[in-house]
Amino acid sequence: MSHPHPELGTPPPLTEGGLRVTPLGGLGEIGRNMTVFEYGGRLLIVDCGVLFPEEEQPGIDLILPDFSSIRDRLDDIDGIVLTHGHEDHIGGVPFLLREKADIPLIGSKLTLALIEAKLQEHRIRPYTLEVAEGHRERIGPFDCEFVAVNHSIPDALAVAIRTPAGMVVHTGDFKMDQLPLDGRLTDLHAFSRLSEEGIDLLLSDSTNAEVPGFVPPERDISNVLRQVFGTARKRIIVASFASHVHRIQQILDAAHEYGRRVAFVGRSMVRNMGIARDLGYLKVPPGLVVDVKTLDDLPDDEIVLVCTGSQGEPMAALSRMANRDHQIRIVDGDTVILASSLIPGNENAVYRVINGLTRWGANVIHKGNAKVHVSGHASAGELLYFYNICRPKNLMPVHGEWRHLRANAELGALTGVPHDRIVIAEDGVVVDLIEGKAKISGKVQAGYVYVDGLSVGDVGEPALKDRKILGDEGIISVFVVIDSSTGKITAGPHVQARGSGIEDSAFSDVLPKVTEVLERSAQDGVVEPHQLQQLIRRTLGKWVSDTYRRRPMILPVVVEV
Repeated sequence: MSHPHPELGTPPPLTEGGLRVTPLGGLGEIGRNMTVFEYGGRLLIVDCGVLFPEEEQPGIDLILPDFSSIRDRLDDIDGIVLTHGHEDHIGGVPFLLREKADIPLIGSKLTLALIEAKLQEHRIRPYTLEVAEGHRERIGPFDCEFVAVNHSIPDALAVAIRTPAGMVVHTGDFKMDQLPLDGRLTDLHAFSRLSEEGIDLLLSDSTNAEVPGFVPPERDISNVLRQVFGTARKRIIVASFASHVHRIQQILDAAHEYGRRVAFVGRSMVRNMGIARDLGYLKVPPGLVVDVKTLDDLPDDEIVLVCTGSQGEPMAALSRMANRDHQIRIVDGDTVILASSLIPGNENAVYRVINGLTRWGANVIHKGNAKVHVSGHASAGELLYFYNICRPKNLMPVHGEWRHLRANAELGALTGVPHDRIVIAEDGVVVDLIEGKAKISGKVQAGYVYVDGLSVGDVGEPALKDRKILGDEGIISVFVVIDSSTGKITAGPHVQARGSGIEDSAFSDVLPKVTEVLERSAQDGVVEPHQLQQLIRRTLGKWVSDTYRRRPMILPVVVEV
């Protein structure tokens, strides 16, 4: 198996007749999926998603792929193929279209409806091409065929990309539920047909590659939900992804059966379910869904609330309910269902929400104590089955952390893909398909781009490091006025601490040392404010470290008069 090396350099120009594959997100992480294909000087992008921040990224709203490697080639992009409508596959599209608004978007009906609604908020009207399974479209030099795959959102597609360099198949996210709620199976016949033609490179979903066996059918959840609805005494609050139409359908069906009304809470949930209902993907009996404002007129045992926040997101509805910071107040006897998986990295946030809800008396049902979620990604048994059908000549695991990519590569090897034809890459690693062989040829920049409020890319790792220090250790500011000609102190030093746990009065022990250092520097002729600030920072920092074993941010201010 080939794999990236930390010393990889800039890739050479693409060999004539070769196909270049550059993942800009989604490898080594769960989210931010984006892959760039290049042939004959033209580019095709598959997906453009976001990654949601973790605790060590305070204040960040979203994390985008790095567009820098294609920024000067935006005119070469023939289109963006969107495999399905989850945020980790479409959430970055508005930010890319801000740079060039007329790049065509290609996807299924539901996927395009979801991204168009999102783009409205950014005041972008996209060029779109609606496709469905079985469709074949030429997008520049790329001959694209779309294949139905089953996932945790309707209308998901895989894409087969034909070029003179060979055929590449990108699965997107998929599983092989044999009893899907909408009857839409992963089209194994189509993959078998592509296999007969010859799949030169397969990019395959790795998320569940470590999980043995097969993913249970989505419909298995229905019986569990009925049991919960049948025993709940008061309100039922369900947290789910705002795009999980199949899961919401089961909630609606159970609510209808037990005589409850349903209200959607949260802007994204209301918007997405409205789109799904209007397009016919969500079947809603008349009178079942009501506005959240009408709930006060209903008894508690007739209410179901469907909201966001299943991953413990701090600003989502469920987290705010757990923190008593939402108009909906959790009371003793409420039932809360977390109908989703735990995305790696979110475990602490989710359990914090569960504990908060339990504290207020809620009975919390989650994947750990009931079967209220099945994954949308193929497990190891399904992947083995899939590889035996596809028989790819080269394999590149995508969509997963390192452990998932490695496990997926091993599955490919078990089904006969030669080890030297399995490419384990990471974000930014460039893979070239030349004369039927996939190999790594270099690396481009593919770091995190942070969205913080209205700013995109302005916050970097140094700023995040400062935020963590401020959050963990606090800040100490020191104010000193000096004579600009002599360097002598005319006022101060004055110290103020915030969030450090140190009382201002405690600094009386160290202020004489700061004064002594500044006086000595004045005698030595050192009067430059920056140098004096460094002296203050070192003196105060050493005292705080020796006395309190802490490392707060120290902000010295030296004013000349």
